Amino acid sequence: MNRKFLSLLFCLIFSFVFSQENPVQIVFDVTTDNISTHQATIRHVKGMSRAYPDSQFEVVMYSNSLEMALDSTSTVKDDIFQLAKKKNVSFVVCEGTLNRYKIEKSKLIQGIQTVPDGILQIIKRQQSGWGYIKEAHQ
Repeated sequence: MNRKFLSLLFCLIFSFVFSQENPVQIVFDVTTDNISTHQATIRHVKGMSRAYPDSQFEVVMYSNSLEMALDSTSTVKDDIFQLAKKKNVSFVVCEGTLNRYKIEKSKLIQGIQTVPDGILQIIKRQQSGWGYIKEAHQ
């Protein structure tokens, strides 16, 4: 019985050490105006960026998620502002979405960057080996 316990303990320790030595890169896809999705995205990025400081996390916002990125309407504004200061977290907004809604870049929360196309940004990240998470709620 002790041998099984020690084997299990060794496997858990090995898994923990191994996971810490292999940073990941994850892109989060946010397209909804659902506030619960915005909050969940922040919760995921906050927890993962803290737990895995050598990993990279990027939130790509486009389509109906624009309010998440706007200084005047975001319910997660303070969190985005703080997370965007971290070296391993970035937030980007699709310039096509900004143009479609006639929103100037100056209206974005400080620290948010823009990319020409949100979907293309996600595809580029995936081509570079980034993992993908679609954030959504019903």
